[in-house]
Amino acid sequence: MVTSIILINCQRGVINAVAEALAELDEISEVYSVSGNYDLVVVVRVKTNDDLARLVTDHLIKIEGIESTESMIAFKAYSRHDLEEMFSIGT
Repeated sequence: MVTSIILINCQRGVINAVAEALAELDEISEVYSVSGNYDLVVVVRVKTNDDLARLVTDHLIKIEGIESTESMIAFKAYSRHDLEEMFSIGT
Protein backbone atom coordinates (compact mmCIF):
# COMPACT_ATOMS: atom_id res chain seq x y z
CA MET A 1 0.00 0.00 0.00
CA VAL A 2 1.34 3.41 -1.00
CA THR A 3 0.16 6.43 0.96
CA SER A 4 0.65 9.89 -0.46
CA ILE A 5 -0.19 13.36 0.76
CA ILE A 6 -0.97 15.86 -2.00
CA LEU A 7 -1.01 19.59 -1.26
CA ILE A 8 -3.19 21.54 -3.66
CA ASN A 9 -3.69 25.20 -4.56
CA CYS A 10 -6.91 26.11 -6.35
CA GLN A 11 -8.28 29.05 -8.28
CA ARG A 12 -10.32 31.44 -6.16
CA GLY A 13 -13.94 30.51 -5.68
CA VAL A 14 -13.69 26.85 -6.67
CA ILE A 15 -12.12 25.23 -3.60
CA ASN A 16 -15.34 23.47 -2.57
CA ALA A 17 -16.02 22.20 -6.09
CA VAL A 18 -12.46 20.89 -6.43
CA ALA A 19 -12.67 19.20 -3.01
CA GLU A 20 -15.92 17.49 -3.95
CA ALA A 21 -14.49 16.29 -7.28
CA LEU A 22 -11.43 14.91 -5.51
CA ALA A 23 -13.51 13.13 -2.87
CA GLU A 24 -15.33 11.25 -5.66
CA LEU A 25 -12.12 9.52 -6.78
CA ASP A 26 -11.73 5.99 -5.36
CA GLU A 27 -8.01 6.40 -4.69
CA ILE A 28 -8.54 9.42 -2.46
CA SER A 29 -9.45 8.55 1.11
CA GLU A 30 -9.61 12.05 2.60
CA VAL A 31 -9.78 15.67 1.46
CA TYR A 32 -9.26 18.55 3.90
CA SER A 33 -9.69 22.25 3.33
CA VAL A 34 -6.94 23.94 5.33
CA SER A 35 -5.44 27.28 6.25
CA GLY A 36 -1.90 28.26 5.33
CA ASN A 37 0.00 28.02 2.07
CA TYR A 38 -2.31 25.44 0.50
CA ASP A 39 -6.06 25.26 -0.05
CA LEU A 40 -6.55 21.49 0.16
CA VAL A 41 -4.70 18.51 1.62
CA VAL A 42 -5.50 15.15 0.06
CA VAL A 43 -4.66 11.72 1.47
CA VAL A 44 -4.24 9.05 -1.21
CA ARG A 45 -3.97 5.31 -0.65
CA VAL A 46 -3.16 3.14 -3.67
CA LYS A 47 -1.57 -0.25 -4.28
CA THR A 48 1.46 0.85 -6.31
CA ASN A 49 3.53 3.87 -7.29
CA ASP A 50 2.21 3.42 -10.83
CA ASP A 51 -1.33 3.82 -9.50
CA LEU A 52 -0.27 7.07 -7.82
CA ALA A 53 1.36 8.31 -11.01
CA ARG A 54 -1.80 7.50 -12.96
CA LEU A 55 -3.96 9.36 -10.45
CA VAL A 56 -1.82 12.50 -10.63
CA THR A 57 -1.15 12.55 -14.37
CA ASP A 58 -4.47 11.20 -15.67
CA HIS A 59 -7.14 12.23 -13.14
CA LEU A 60 -6.03 15.29 -11.18
CA ILE A 61 -5.03 17.13 -14.32
CA LYS A 62 -8.64 16.89 -15.57
CA ILE A 63 -10.13 18.64 -12.53
CA GLU A 64 -10.84 22.26 -13.41
CA GLY A 65 -9.61 24.79 -10.87
CA ILE A 66 -6.46 23.05 -9.65
CA GLU A 67 -3.56 25.48 -10.09
CA SER A 68 -0.70 23.49 -8.55
CA THR A 69 0.06 20.36 -6.59
CA GLU A 70 2.88 19.09 -4.42
CA SER A 71 2.96 15.34 -3.83
CA MET A 72 4.69 13.55 -0.99
CA ILE A 73 4.99 9.79 -0.46
CA ALA A 74 4.72 8.57 3.12
CA PHE A 75 7.46 6.14 4.17
CA LYS A 76 6.03 4.98 7.48
CA ALA A 77 2.89 5.64 9.54
CA TYR A 78 3.16 6.36 13.24
CA SER A 79 -0.32 5.79 14.57
CA ARG A 80 -2.24 3.95 17.23
CA HIS A 81 -4.66 2.88 14.50
CA ASP A 82 -3.81 -0.03 12.21
CA LEU A 83 -4.30 1.94 9.00
CA GLU A 84 -3.10 -0.89 6.76
CA GLU A 85 -5.72 -3.21 8.22
CA MET A 86 -8.47 -0.58 7.93
CA PHE A 87 -7.82 0.02 4.23
CA SER A 88 -7.26 -3.60 3.23
CA ILE A 89 -10.70 -4.82 4.29
CA GLY A 90 -12.37 -6.44 1.34
CA THR A 91 -9.35 -6.37 -0.96
